[in-house]
Amino acid sequence: QVHLVESGGGLVQTGGSLRLSCAASGGTFSAYVMGWFRQAPGKEREFVASISRSAISTSYAPSVKGRFTISRDNAKKSVYLQMNSLKPEDTAVYYCNSDYNDWGQGIQVTVSS
Repeated sequence: QVHLVESGGGLVQTGGSLRLSCAASGGTFSAYVMGWFRQAPGKEREFVASISRSAISTSYAPSVKGRFTISRDNAKKSVYLQMNSLKPEDTAVYYCNSDYNDWGQGIQVTVSS
């Protein structure tokens, strides 16, 4: 079991940027594939991005490809999501997770039009 806590969310204007962080405690962070998901009101939780254990491989949802960048720092036991060129449709609660099905509590990202 690993505990995940997100930070860095907030309110930003269309076209702006935010950087989300997810800090892990417990478990063995470097052993986990890490990812970001998001859930907008009235919608199912959807995949955003993932990153391999050694950060060699990344994957993105088509809707964020080219705008978002996932990264990790295993020494700091953290995973990040740099979000650029934000759109109102990016508004959601963002969750980090591991491939062991650990989830953070979520953090709100709101993009004003």
